[in-house]
Amino acid sequence: MTIKLLITGGTIDKVYNKLSGELEFSESHLEQMLERGRVSLDTSPEILFLKDSLDMNGEDRNLILSKCLECDEDNIVITHGTDTMVETAKLLGNQIQDKTIVLFGAMIPYSIDNSDALFNLGVALNAAQTKDSGVYVAMNGRVFDFDKVEKNKSLGIFTNT
Repeated sequence: MTIKLLITGGTIDKVYNKLSGELEFSESHLEQMLERGRVSLDTSPEILFLKDSLDMNGEDRNLILSKCLECDEDNIVITHGTDTMVETAKLLGNQIQDKTIVLFGAMIPYSIDNSDALFNLGVALNAAQTKDSGVYVAMNGRVFDFDKVEKNKSLGIFTNT
């Protein structure tokens, strides 16, 4: 089994710019995360774009959808910003039933100490191998059905709806 990895950005791939004091994108950290996590799965990574999910639009989401539909792999993991992850998951979940797709992200960038990125990646990779066909969100040590999850901004975690 090969797992397709679609990279779209989000907090997980942001780095701190010492000059501006802002979090910004320079490159994806997913390959580094796979190596650090000693992942021995066959993976096929592809960077679609690096964006904050608040900056994503319908065109971006349709690109994610088309890549999921077109790829040969039946197991897909997608990096995504947490603010609109559920919106993308719903689009995919309403269009794709014959693949196992798991979206995940991080509340703290991978490049910053105590990030949840590596843990969330592990949960997502496991879910992509073990869950039935469908679309899921892997965050906070849990795997949620795409249509039964929300980001609780006051608590800073994902919860069931």
